[in-house]
Amino acid sequence: MADNYLESKMEELRQAGQRKAAAKGTPRTLDTLLTRNRSFRGYDKKVVVTHDTLTKIVAVNTKIPSARNQQVLRFKLVTRDSGAEKVLENIKLGGALPELHLPFPGTEPEAFIIICSTIPENKLVDIDMGISAQSMLLRAVEMGLNGIIIGAFNKATIIKEFGLELEPLLIIAIGKGAEDIRLKPISEGEDQKYYREEGIHYVPKLRAEDLIL
Repeated sequence: MADNYLESKMEELRQAGQRKAAAKGTPRTLDTLLTRNRSFRGYDKKVVVTHDTLTKIVAVNTKIPSARNQQVLRFKLVTRDSGAEKVLENIKLGGALPELHLPFPGTEPEAFIIICSTIPENKLVDIDMGISAQSMLLRAVEMGLNGIIIGAFNKATIIKEFGLELEPLLIIAIGKGAEDIRLKPISEGEDQKYYREEGIHYVPKLRAEDLIL
């Protein structure tokens, strides 16, 4: 118990140090980007994400791996000026915390990337989607933004509202995160459900030694 407490405190101090270093303009290492790449459900609405910004984020797809190099993913960019409210009406956030009704009023995301595929979804398409989504979120973090991958949405309505000829498979929200999110190291068998205490969003993550067979 004591060891877990100390390890948790050390992790909090490490993350605080990374946030402080990032604020001072310290070079962004992969570890820093990965730590800051959390799933934000609340955003600072004063920060407007433009179509140009979304285009720069999607551009990472020209450099990442693709299964069999099929490159089947296509992207619909949605901003405050091009129908973000239509997306907001058809997505669900914070499924593990239904009592909070996230996002809180005034913190909704206002920019989205709708990921579609030119072929029916299959294992290879899913591999591409995972690589693409993570890469785009890392680029967003590098640009000082944040995001969240959304799989719970009304597909039929999204297709209709945006006149999509391709099936939407995932939606990524992009904005300036306005939440305090911290990782919490856990051991195999401990509860992996994310939770909130005193306004802080905790995300349990298995230790490296528990991931290795």
